[in-house]
Amino acid sequence: HGYHTEVMGASFRNTSQILALAGCDLLTISPDLLGALQQMPADALNLDWRKPQQDDPSEKLCLSESQFRWAFNEDQMASDKLAEGIRSFAADSRKLDALLS
Repeated sequence: HGYHTEVMGASFRNTSQILALAGCDLLTISPDLLGALQQMPADALNLDWRKPQQDDPSEKLCLSESQFRWAFNEDQMASDKLAEGIRSFAADSRKLDALLS
């Protein structure tokens, strides 16, 4: 279909998960984890940018919008987690606004 899609890493539970994706252009990091990263000594960030990256071996999934919406609606966990994630992002956005004020 040729859609331009950007994937953003999110819903991190600890700093190790964030560091594993260091170098990715799009990450959303909660204010609490952002603070934890800020407190880490720089030498704790032992990142090796020379590791070769592997291509994603997964098959391309082609769904129409209606097929996607049906499948998404049928997956209760997916729809519940999406709603939870949106509420969490909104709460973190308010916290970040307060930090920057």
